[in-house]
Amino acid sequence: MAATSRATGEPERSPEGGVPPRPHRAHGDQRDAPAAIGLRVKRLRKARELTQRQLAEPAYTAAYVSTLEAGKVQPSEAALRHIAGRLGVAYEEVATGRPTHITTALRMELADAQRILAVEDAADARAAYEQILGRAEDYGLTQERAAALVGLGECALETGELTESLARFEAAEHALADDPLPARARAVRGRSVAHYLAGELRYACYLLESAIDELNTSGLHDPGALLQLYTASIAPYMDMGAHARAAQAAELALALVPQVSDPALVATMHRTVARTLLAEGRIDAAQASLARATELYQQLQIRTELAHCHWMRGYVCAQHGDLAQAETELRTAHSMLMSKRAALYVSQVEVELADVLRRGGKSAQAAELLESLLAGLKSGRGALHAGGAHRLLGLIAEEAGDAEAAELHYATALSLLEQTGAAGDLADICRLLGDLLRGEGRTEEALNAYRTGLGHRAEPGTTTLGPAPARPPFGRWV
Repeated sequence: MAATSRATGEPERSPEGGVPPRPHRAHGDQRDAPAAIGLRVKRLRKARELTQRQLAEPAYTAAYVSTLEAGKVQPSEAALRHIAGRLGVAYEEVATGRPTHITTALRMELADAQRILAVEDAADARAAYEQILGRAEDYGLTQERAAALVGLGECALETGELTESLARFEAAEHALADDPLPARARAVRGRSVAHYLAGELRYACYLLESAIDELNTSGLHDPGALLQLYTASIAPYMDMGAHARAAQAAELALALVPQVSDPALVATMHRTVARTLLAEGRIDAAQASLARATELYQQLQIRTELAHCHWMRGYVCAQHGDLAQAETELRTAHSMLMSKRAALYVSQVEVELADVLRRGGKSAQAAELLESLLAGLKSGRGALHAGGAHRLLGLIAEEAGDAEAAELHYATALSLLEQTGAAGDLADICRLLGDLLRGEGRTEEALNAYRTGLGHRAEPGTTTLGPAPARPPFGRWV
C-alpha cells in the first residue's frame, strides 16, 4: 500500500517541526542505513540546538559526528547509545526512527479503531485506520500495517465497497506473506466474506477450505484462526445447499470454543451456528445460540453484529408464522444497520422484511421496498440480494395476476442466482417458474424449468465443491 493511502497524503511531522525520514530497512534488519541515521541525528541535534561538539563530548569528536551525519560511517551500537543519551531519546528512535513505544501506541490505536467500527460510524473508523496505516508504513511495522489494512477491509465490507475491501485484504495477506498462516487468517476470512457477498460462493468456499487444509495438514493448529475460518464457511455452504458440510463446520467450530479466549469470535460463531441449527429443525438450540451471541455482543457493544442477531430472530419468527414479531425484529435490525451505513447488510435485511410484509398482506409496501433496494444496488455486487428481491417481486406480481411481470422477475432472479451457485435458491426459483408456466398451459417450458431445478437439488453441494477439508487434530469429521 503506497503512502498516498494516508488520510492527508502529507508526510507526518515530528513535534520539533521537521519531517522524519522514512526508514529504509530490509525485512528483519534492526537498524536503518547510515544515511538515514545521519539525517535523523542531524535533525534531532538541531531541534535541541546542540553543536556537533556538544553532541560528541566526552566520548567522541565533532569530526566523528560530522561524518556520521553525512552518512559516511556505519555507527556502532555504543556510539548510537551515547548519541541517544545526549539527545534525550531512546536508542531505538535514533537507530530505526521509531519513537519510543510506537508499536504499543499503534496497537492501542488499532484497538480504538476497532471499537469505533463496532460502535460508531465506518467512515470514522476508516479515517483512524488510514492514519495508523500511514504511521506503520513510515516506521516499517509490518504487523501493524497489515492489521490496519484488514481494518480498512472490514470498513469497506460494512459500507458495501467490495472491490476496495478485496484490495485491502489482499494487501494485508501480501504484507504477511512471510508469516505463518494463522497471522493471515483474519485477512483470508475477510476476503472470503467479500467474495461471498459479491455472490461468488464457490470461490469463497475454496479460499476457506484451502486455508483450513493448510492449517490442519501442516501442524499449524491455531484454535482462533480455525474458528474464524470454520465460522465463515457456514453461510456459503448453506446458500450452496451443502447443508451437511455446513453442519460439520458448525460442529467443529463448537468444539473449538473452549480453546478460544476472544469473545467476539465466540459470539460470531454462536450467531452463525444458529443458522445450521434452524436448518436441522433444532429451534430451541438455535434460540439459545442466538441468546448467547446477543449477550456477548451487548457486552462488547458491537452494533452491527447485534443487528445480525435481531435479523436472525426475525427470520426464526417468520419461519414459525409470528409475522408481527418478525417485522419488529427485522425493523430493529434494519434501523441499526442503517445507522451504521452497512449497505449490503441493509439490502439483505430488506429482502427478509419485504417477504414478511408480503406474507402479512402488505404487498404494496413490500414492492416499494424491493424496488428501492434494486435501484440502490451497484452493478457487480449483491447478486444474492438482487436475486432474492426479484423472486419476491415475481411472487407479488403473480399474486396480483400479472403473469408476464412475474415471469420476467423469475427469469431475472434465475439469471442472477446462476452466477452464485446458490443451489437451494435456484431450485426454488425453477419451481416457481415451472408452476407459473404450467398454469399458463406452457407444459414443455414448465418441464424444462422443473428439470433445471432438479439438477440443482440433486446431491446439494457435491456438484460444486471438492473434497471436504482435512480432518483437524481433534473432534470428528463426518
